[in-house]
Amino acid sequence: MKALCFATNNNNKTEEIRALLGSFFLLKNLKDIGCAEELPETQPTIEGNAHQKAQYVFDNYGIACFADDTGLEVEALNGEPGVYSARYAGSQRNDRDNMSLLLSRLEKSNNRKARFKTVISWVENGRTENFEGLVYGTIIDSPRGSNGFGYDPVFVPDGFDKTFAEMELAEKNLISHRAIAVKKLINFLRGKYA
Repeated sequence: MKALCFATNNNNKTEEIRALLGSFFLLKNLKDIGCAEELPETQPTIEGNAHQKAQYVFDNYGIACFADDTGLEVEALNGEPGVYSARYAGSQRNDRDNMSLLLSRLEKSNNRKARFKTVISWVENGRTENFEGLVYGTIIDSPRGSNGFGYDPVFVPDGFDKTFAEMELAEKNLISHRAIAVKKLINFLRGKYA
């Protein structure tokens, strides 16, 4: 059985990926490996942050690791908030504040095109692989729905009339940026180890 670490403390994310990986892998999260410190995220790109977190875990705990980072990129704002999505309105990382700032900056714009981007970076023994998931959509004028987190209440994916926050988790997981990246990671890991 191959041991891997997912650089997260989110048990729901861990269980979701554990179920997808199957019994050949022993998936651990940060708590499982005794990592209590905050992982560094100081890179200027989503890819850079994902890699930095995975590399930190591998270097300090000696276990093959993957980490993810996600951002919302809005066309009319030249890709903002992008890598700063979680702290767009400040270091307090408040979803409501971030959405309010985003909507205020788009108030006079007719271009509401945006995309969610997730990058998962896998690191082991000096080797890195990145897996990207993209979902294109539109930013609406005001939040709708109570599911999800982050910018989900203002993002309507192309081909749908509901925001991510109006979708059930199972529906969102079929089309989300994170799900696309995770599927690519799983195919890679099964091909490498299974």
